[in-house]
Amino acid sequence: MKITSLFLLSTLLLLSCSTGEKDKPLQLLPQPQMITIDQSGQHRLHQGEPDPSVVTVRMVHTIPEAEVNGDEAYRLQITADSIVMEATTEQGIFWARQTLQQIIASSGGNTIPTLEITDWPAFRVRGFMHDVGRSFISVEELKRQITLLSQFKINLFHWHLTENQGWRLESRRYPQLNDSSSFTRLAGQYYTIEDAHEIAAHCRANNMLLIPEIDMPGHSAAFVRATGHDMQSPEGMEILKELMEEICTEVFPDAPWIHIGTDEVGFTNPAFVPEMVAHIRGMGKKVISWNPGWNYKPGEIDATQLWSYRGKAQPGIPAIDSRFHYINHFDAFGDIVALYNSRIYNTEKGSDDIAGAILAFWNDRLLIEESEIMLQNYFYPNMLALAERAWLGGGSEYFDKNGVILPAEEEDATFRSFADFERRMLWHKENSFAGIDFPYLKQTDIRWRITDPFPNGGDLSAVFPPEEALSDNYSFNGQTYGVHPARGAGIYLRHVWGAIVPAFYDEPRENHTAYAYTQVWSPKDQTVGLWVTTQDYSRSESDLPSPQGEWDYRQSRIYINDEAIAPPRWENSHTERNNEITLRNENFIARPPLPVNLQKGWNKVLLKLPVGQFSTPEIRLQKWMFNFLFVTPDGKERVEGLVYHPDRQK
Repeated sequence: MKITSLFLLSTLLLLSCSTGEKDKPLQLLPQPQMITIDQSGQHRLHQGEPDPSVVTVRMVHTIPEAEVNGDEAYRLQITADSIVMEATTEQGIFWARQTLQQIIASSGGNTIPTLEITDWPAFRVRGFMHDVGRSFISVEELKRQITLLSQFKINLFHWHLTENQGWRLESRRYPQLNDSSSFTRLAGQYYTIEDAHEIAAHCRANNMLLIPEIDMPGHSAAFVRATGHDMQSPEGMEILKELMEEICTEVFPDAPWIHIGTDEVGFTNPAFVPEMVAHIRGMGKKVISWNPGWNYKPGEIDATQLWSYRGKAQPGIPAIDSRFHYINHFDAFGDIVALYNSRIYNTEKGSDDIAGAILAFWNDRLLIEESEIMLQNYFYPNMLALAERAWLGGGSEYFDKNGVILPAEEEDATFRSFADFERRMLWHKENSFAGIDFPYLKQTDIRWRITDPFPNGGDLSAVFPPEEALSDNYSFNGQTYGVHPARGAGIYLRHVWGAIVPAFYDEPRENHTAYAYTQVWSPKDQTVGLWVTTQDYSRSESDLPSPQGEWDYRQSRIYINDEAIAPPRWENSHTERNNEITLRNENFIARPPLPVNLQKGWNKVLLKLPVGQFSTPEIRLQKWMFNFLFVTPDGKERVEGLVYHPDRQK
């Protein structure tokens, strides 16, 4: 039997590869563009790997099927007695090897299916960015991420090295930049030139483009502390030009690109940006800059990187989309739905003007441990969502149209697409990321009912009919309030970015109270863990911790079998908004699951979710939302055998 599919229909992933022990689904992520699979034959492995004598690598002039980005395209053909990889570049061969390794990993180690894959990326930029100016991530951790993500065809690492808090790249010409007195956070933690060379070499070995960023002329307080000069002053520009000579010729001599920032700053010297661009180009580098930032015309910059909803691609200037890709604001379950389902810059595939996308996270709020940075930003799940979408292209609409809500109906094509991705991602969690924090569990089978919001007049403690009895609709003060289905372990009633990103309510309003409920069937009486929150704390906000004894500042309540579930004791209790006070256990992923008891049979879950003002002195960016999922007591897995259904349907 043969199946041929453009964009790899999910049917393929349900086909099994005979392993001699048990059948496993063929796991490929990112999905290939075109594939033919022939189950009549199998290629036998030797000790879990192909016999090198039957592997042929062939450079060809073209992969004619590739619609775009033919320099990264490849063809992988597996027959019963041979494996052939074809590409026009070594880069294409590298991607073919990654796909082959995924096929081998999912096969069980004895045989792999005979097939032919012809594959190419929809977008030529598929990357991630670390802000290590505000934080610090070790060389070994960065290398591990580069190795892991290259397996999923991520091809760019954007290294944001300087910030107000610190200049984290060694300078031998201006060593005062690295003196502890020049830092306001994590003093003395910076990358030596040898470290930079090591990261650059590791990127090259893993087919990943390295783009260092030296932010200028804004975000430069560390530069001012060290040198005594504003970057836009004549003295500051001379120092900066010397630093760029050191960076371009000694630190990153092989890096073809340099990122110069230019965002969030008032320009006092109109010659600054043109002179710096010309200076860096004069050393053989291409230059990239943020948009919004300096107002470039075609030819004045080599590429722009878009941030916030105001970022706009300009004809004649290649653009990288990072507008709604700031994972420091993401929650664990809602935003990944939008990230996976959304088109990049709302286009099907890349072009001369639309290069691709980068996921970025900015740790304005101090997180000391690098493990917490990875965990609380939900790094790997979101990176796999971007890896597939940027390789495959397509999607539905962009964040500002698509929104963060998982469709409630299984027949919906968007739901089916995400559910298929989720299944494959969780396979990789258990296999490719074994032993690594991967904060995501299956959510597509969790069903809810959510009420229309009741007006509370500013009284967050006001009681409404769902607290008396659950129903399909309610009457209150002469008005009828409906109930609507929802899916997922995380539901935004109103997104953190407000009206810009659609959430559950089309027109969320202040001073209202919502209710969400479901029923959970348990096969036995048991004590389980609970992942739950009503306010996911962004890693770029100085928001205050919840008051002791409260889930949030909105008087939210969580009931299981009509018993109120108390929040944990918050480790932070400060009353001053300060980014230098590290997050502790505010986010559910950073604390042990709450122990709760489930009875055998059906268990009632009711969440009361009031909201007052959308911005308050305690919480600047209000997340009217909830996360809810029963997990094992250690938080590693879902509890087996549970059914989430508000209508008690098993």
